[in-house]
Amino acid sequence: MTLLTTWPESGPETVLRRTAEPAEIAAALAPIGVRYEQWPVRPDVAPDAEPAAVLAAYRAEIATLTAEEGFVTVDAVSLHPGDDPAWPGKAKAAREKFLAEHTHEDDDEVRFFVAGSGVFYLHVGGEVHAVLCEEGDLLGVPRGTAHWFDMGTRPSFTALRFFHEEDGWIGTFTGDDIALRFPDFDTLTAGRAERGAA
Repeated sequence: MTLLTTWPESGPETVLRRTAEPAEIAAALAPIGVRYEQWPVRPDVAPDAEPAAVLAAYRAEIATLTAEEGFVTVDAVSLHPGDDPAWPGKAKAAREKFLAEHTHEDDDEVRFFVAGSGVFYLHVGGEVHAVLCEEGDLLGVPRGTAHWFDMGTRPSFTALRFFHEEDGWIGTFTGDDIALRFPDFDTLTAGRAERGAA
C-alpha cells in the first residue's frame, strides 16, 4: 500500500507523519502543491506489457489529465528484474540517475504507477516527505521542487510519464547530499513489511 512518511530535513530520527490513508496523503501533500490521487488499476495490463499496450489501457485517464494540465508528451517506461546478465548493471545505472536531489525548472514531474513501486522524496519547507507510490498512484510534483527518486536495488515498476515539454526529463542537481541521510527504498519497504507483520 502507499505510504507517506514525513521527517524534519535535519534527519529521520523524528517522524512527523506516517500514514497509508490515501485521503490523508492527498491532504498532507496539497499545501506544498503536490498532486496525489489514485486511478483504477487495469488488471489485464501485464507488468511487462509493451508501452503501446499500457498507453492504450489508460487512454481515457491520459486524455482527461492531458486536457486538464496541457501535457504534450506521455510515455510508458518500465524496469523489471530479468534473466539478462546485463540487467543488474542497467538497474544500478537507472537507479543512480535519480538518487541525488534535483529540481526540474521547466516542467512538473508527473508519474502514474501502472505496476510496481518507487519512492519520491520531496524536500520542501524544512521537511522531507517520502511518498512510497504503488500500483494505481498518480503523483504530480511541481516544477522547482527539490526531490529525488529511489526505485530500490531490484527495480520493478511500470509507469506513465507526463511532460509539458517535448524534451522530456531534464534535471538540475542541487549538489546537496541530503538523500544520503534518509532511509532508502529498500529500508522503507522492509520497515513497512515488518510493521505489517507485527
